[in-house]
Amino acid sequence: MKTVEEIRSLREVKRQELDLRVNMQAKTTEKHILVCRGTGCTSSKSPKIIEEFRRILKEQNIENVKVIQTGCFGLCAKGPIVIIRPEDTFYALVTIEDCEEIIKTHIMEGKFVERLLAKDIDESVVNRLDELTFYKKQKRIALKNCGIINPEEIDEYIAFDGYKALDKVLNHMSPEEVIKEVSDSGLRGRGGAGFPTGKKWEFTRIAEGDQKYVVCNADEGDPGAFMDRSILEGDPHCVIEAMMVAGYAIGANKGYIYVRAEYPIAVKRFQIAIDQAKEYGILGKNIWNTGFEFDLEIRLGAGAFVCGEETALLESIEGRSGRPRLKPPFPANKGLWGKPTLINNVETYANITKIILNGAAWYSNIGTETSKGTKVFALGGNVVNVGLVEVPMGTTLREIVFDIGGGIPDGREFKAAQTGGPSGGCIPKENLDTPIDFESLAKIGSMMGSGGLIVMDDSKCMVNLSKFYLGFTLDESCGKCTPCRIGTKRMHEILTRITEGKGEEDDLEKLKVLAENIKKASVCGLGQTAPNPVLSTLKYFEEEYKAHIKDQKCPAGECKALANVVIDPEKCKKCGICKKNCPVGAIEGEPKETHKIISNKCIKCGVCISKCPFKAISKK
Repeated sequence: MKTVEEIRSLREVKRQELDLRVNMQAKTTEKHILVCRGTGCTSSKSPKIIEEFRRILKEQNIENVKVIQTGCFGLCAKGPIVIIRPEDTFYALVTIEDCEEIIKTHIMEGKFVERLLAKDIDESVVNRLDELTFYKKQKRIALKNCGIINPEEIDEYIAFDGYKALDKVLNHMSPEEVIKEVSDSGLRGRGGAGFPTGKKWEFTRIAEGDQKYVVCNADEGDPGAFMDRSILEGDPHCVIEAMMVAGYAIGANKGYIYVRAEYPIAVKRFQIAIDQAKEYGILGKNIWNTGFEFDLEIRLGAGAFVCGEETALLESIEGRSGRPRLKPPFPANKGLWGKPTLINNVETYANITKIILNGAAWYSNIGTETSKGTKVFALGGNVVNVGLVEVPMGTTLREIVFDIGGGIPDGREFKAAQTGGPSGGCIPKENLDTPIDFESLAKIGSMMGSGGLIVMDDSKCMVNLSKFYLGFTLDESCGKCTPCRIGTKRMHEILTRITEGKGEEDDLEKLKVLAENIKKASVCGLGQTAPNPVLSTLKYFEEEYKAHIKDQKCPAGECKALANVVIDPEKCKKCGICKKNCPVGAIEGEPKETHKIISNKCIKCGVCISKCPFKAISKK
C-alpha cells in the first residue's frame, strides 16, 4: 500500500531515472535498449532477442545498460524493432543473431550498425526514430507511452504522469467538473459511432440506481484492426486510471473490461496491471483516504464479432449468449444487470487522463471543428509501412497512405481504402484528399469505425472485396433478427454468383433493395451497417460490377472464374521459369521460345505471375 504522497514522491524519483527514454540530451552514461514486445514483434521472436541481449550483457559484465520490453512502436513493417536511448537509434528487422553485433559495435564502440538502421520511404538510411517520415505527421496521445515504458512495471507508468489525473480528480475536482472537462474537450467515442463522450458520462451520472458500472469494450473484432490491443499491451494502466476517473465522475465503484480471449498478451498485462494497482492501494476501498472505492475485473470474450455491440457485450458479461438488446432503454439507464452502465472503448479511455492533466482547451485545439483530438488507425493492406498510426483528426487519407504509409509497394496504383472494417465503406482514388473525420467520411459513404484502415492497390477486385466483408458479417450475425440473418445471406449469394460469372442484369438492383431494407430493419449496428461495403463499392465501382455481369470479366483479374492468365509476348524473355514452377503443367513452350498458357488447364493460382522476374504474366 502506498499513500498519495508516496506515489507523488515515487513519480519524481522514477522520472529522473527514466529521463533518458524521452530526452536525447539526458546527462547520463546509462543506456536503455528498448525492444518491442507487442504481438507482432513477439511473433517474430522479440522475447528471444531480449533474452539474448541480457545474456550477452551479463556474460561480458557490461554495466549501465538495461534491456527493456515495451509495447508497440507502431512501425510494424520494420519489426522486430530495437531502439537505443538516449540517442534514439532505430534498428529494424533485428534478429537474435544481430544482438552480439549491436552490443559490440553500438554499446561498446559507440558506432552505428549500419546494415540494421531503418530505411525511410525514399530508401535513405535513418539513424533516429524521429527522423522517419512515418512518425513526422503523427501526434501520439492515446499511444503516448507505447514503446516508451515497460507495460508490466507500474513504477514506469507512474514516472510518466501515471495516476496523476486520478490524484487530481479525487483531491481537487467534483464529479460534475470532471464531466464538464471531458465534455468541453470535444472527445467523441472512438469505437465507431462517435457519440460525445462527456454526454454519455452525464447521462449515466444522472441516471437513478443504487449501483452503477463502468465497462471497457475491448472486443476489437474488425479484420485487420489492432489499435485497442496495442494500447492494452503497451500501456494498460492508462485504461485502468481512466476507468477509475469515469467511476468517480458517474458514481460507480465497479468496473469490467471485456477483452477478446484471442489477445493473450493484452489479457496477461492488464491482469498484471490490476494486481499492481491493488498492491499499491490504487484499486480498492477508501483510495488515498478520499472515501472513493473502485474494483476492476476482466471478462473474456469468445471471439463473437457481435459482442463488440454494447448491449450484446453486456449480455455476454452477464453469462448469456451475446445477442443485442432492443434500445431504448440505453445502457446509461439500464445496462449491466439492469443498472446504469457507462461503456467506452479502449482508445476513448486512453485519451481521458491526458485531457484531465492538460485541460479541455488543449485537446479541443487538436483536430477539426466537430472531430476533436487524434485517431489511431491500424494501417494495413497494400501499403509499404504497415503499422499503427495516430494522427490529428482532419489529416487526409493521402497523407496517411503516402506520407506516413510510404505509398503502394511494387509500383502499383492506389485503388481504394476501406475504413470502418465490415461496417464501413470504400474510399476511391478521387477522394484521396478527404479529411479523416466523422463527418467527412460519412459524406462519402464510409465511416470512421474503430480504426481499421485497409489500403488496396489496382490488383484488388471491389466485387470480391464486398463478398469478403459481407461473408464476414454473415458468419458473425447472431441470428436474432431476420433482416440480418436472412438478408445478408441473400446478398452474399448474389455476390458469389457475380464473382463466378453467373450474375444477372437485375442483380445490382436486388443488392441495393436488400441493402436498404437490411439497414432500416436490423436490430443492432452489426446488421444496420453490414451492407455498407456493398453500397459504397456500387457507388464508386459500379462499372466493375457490370463488367463481371455483362462482359464476364474481372477487370482486376482477381476472381478466378472470370480471370484469364496471359503471357505478354513482348515482355517474355523465354527463360522457362514460369513453366518450371507451374503446378499443373499448364504452360507450354520450348527453351528460347515465347511461352503460352493453356487456358483449360490453368487453375489461375498465380504462381507463374509471382515467379516471373520480368512481370510478363498477368491476369486479365
